[in-house]
Amino acid sequence: MNRPPLDPELAGLLADLPELPPLDAETLPLMRPYATAPVEPLLAERDVIRREEVIPGPDAQPLPVTVISPRDAGAPAPAVLWLHGGGMVMGDRYSQLDIPLEWLDALGAVVVSVDYRLAPESGGTALVEDGYAALRWTVENADDLGIDPTRIIVAGTSAGGGVAAGVTLLARDRGFPSIAAQALICPMLDHRNDTVSARQFIAPAVWSREANAFAWDALLHGSADISPYASPSLTSDLSALPPTYIDAGSAEVFRDEDVDYAERIWAAGGTCELHVWSGGFHGFDALSPGAVLSRQARATRTAWLARTMSPAAR
Repeated sequence: MNRPPLDPELAGLLADLPELPPLDAETLPLMRPYATAPVEPLLAERDVIRREEVIPGPDAQPLPVTVISPRDAGAPAPAVLWLHGGGMVMGDRYSQLDIPLEWLDALGAVVVSVDYRLAPESGGTALVEDGYAALRWTVENADDLGIDPTRIIVAGTSAGGGVAAGVTLLARDRGFPSIAAQALICPMLDHRNDTVSARQFIAPAVWSREANAFAWDALLHGSADISPYASPSLTSDLSALPPTYIDAGSAEVFRDEDVDYAERIWAAGGTCELHVWSGGFHGFDALSPGAVLSRQARATRTAWLARTMSPAAR
């Protein structure tokens, strides 16, 4: 199938990246070390306090959590629960952490990032339950963390965006805690992998339909009983969700499932801001943060959060 063209600057940057092998059971262990980066360079120029915690997760599973707070935070601050990307099979709590750290800079937000379990070692709703456990811990320890429990943002990119959507649905359906906003960045929402954009972006692609199929198979373990918390596009009721931000690139596999999720939030009477960045490939603003389109996408996302979390909006 024909594909939407890439943004010219991003196309040039993408051409300079090394070609990765197809993602499968043999290559996954080799690729996992490249799905994260050290956090220290991100913190070197920031006046912050870093805490490393291990919190109780579901079934007494220990969950490592990193908390990064502005050192000069005054009044109780907003908080971001960050769910990292990596196709549900890679990454850790330091992956793409530069994105929520921009919100720390702009909003004075405390960032809480969790190492949720990964597939195929874990499956089904385990990843989402881990995220929900981190959300509960954040709210229940709000005083100690210096955060305002009424201003919690649940956010993630790619697979983390899908996990964030599942966590938000869990919180709504369990009646606790209240979430002020969710920011879903090119989220991975639909295991069916059969939209027009999914069929457009077969390999080679930054994230292809084939890689997507492998990742979903790793999570679902062949089960036919698929929870809508694991695959949020299956959710029949998208009402009563917090204000939502969704963005994606026009040249990526998740474009159409993300647009559909936004449309269904609107249909349910909800609030959602949707951006489809023309010429953006999957994860373009994480892989190439200095590109003009990436800077625009990041600034627009941050401006929405600032507007949504302002006292006037609340």
